[in-house]
Amino acid sequence: MSVIRALLYDAADQTLLEGGVELLERWSIDSGKTIWVDITGEPDDAENQFLTANFSIPQLAIQDAQRLRHPPKLEIFSAFVFMMLRDLITAYQDSDPVVADLALFIGKNFVVSRHHKEIPSIDKVYTLAGKDKQLMQAGTGHVAYQISRKIVDAYTPEVLALEEYLNDLEDELYESGNDAVIESLSRYNRALKRLRRHLVYQENVMEELCKGTAELPVALNRHEFMDLYENMGRLASLCQLNQELGADLLNTHLSLLSHRLNQVMRVLTIATVIFLPLGLLAGIYGMNFGFMPELGWQFGYFAVLALMATVATTLITIFKRRGWL
Repeated sequence: MSVIRALLYDAADQTLLEGGVELLERWSIDSGKTIWVDITGEPDDAENQFLTANFSIPQLAIQDAQRLRHPPKLEIFSAFVFMMLRDLITAYQDSDPVVADLALFIGKNFVVSRHHKEIPSIDKVYTLAGKDKQLMQAGTGHVAYQISRKIVDAYTPEVLALEEYLNDLEDELYESGNDAVIESLSRYNRALKRLRRHLVYQENVMEELCKGTAELPVALNRHEFMDLYENMGRLASLCQLNQELGADLLNTHLSLLSHRLNQVMRVLTIATVIFLPLGLLAGIYGMNFGFMPELGWQFGYFAVLALMATVATTLITIFKRRGWL
């Protein structure tokens, strides 16, 4: 079941009323009054009838607005602009970004916002509009801009905080380099990838709104939305940069691990090569044959030890000269 709240501004006497669906009785499409209807919760048939009867919104647009997850998009109708945006709740806390979809229907004298759960950006603008009637007085396009502005503002500190978190991960990686840090870095890169995808979707919406050639049925300040488009683009680029830095950091660490492993393997290989001829000599003189003349020599034992020492010393000298040790 959905919850409906509304703000009604009357330009004639400059009054602002706050309430619920009962304010629709004082408003009509042709009136000089401006209304903002905010709908929260699970959709039902009554909501569909409400949107169709009062704002003439097509069923397909209503279905898109009521979907739990829908990519941000922009559609321009004859009487209103339909925008799907995505507000950021939390960016990264060892998990994927938490977002909330928001649908906006922006007409000449009405704004309808529809979302499944509480959205901080909507609450901030709605509270501000209830206290300052100038926001509603500026028109529905300005209300839509303020909501979009708050959404961009929600992304900005979170993206910058992720940049700081990457620096902390880098320090921790070089200090400890354990599996937990590597796992955190992998999750970080995945979170950045998804965060950038949310930003790019909305960047495309703002670009289409600013640079589109279609005539808009509502007065929107394209310069304001152009600023949002540029901000979204910068944040998306910053996410991509941090994602690449995170990937480079992970690859560098894996390369260092591989280099250290190669160093260990080289030492072990050299040790194996040194002891191979020594083992051969020990194996030959350890064979229990009856006729081995040198076994009867009183200096045979010392001669074999000297030969082993000479072979080992020669091999170590060769390896050092070639830079292998």
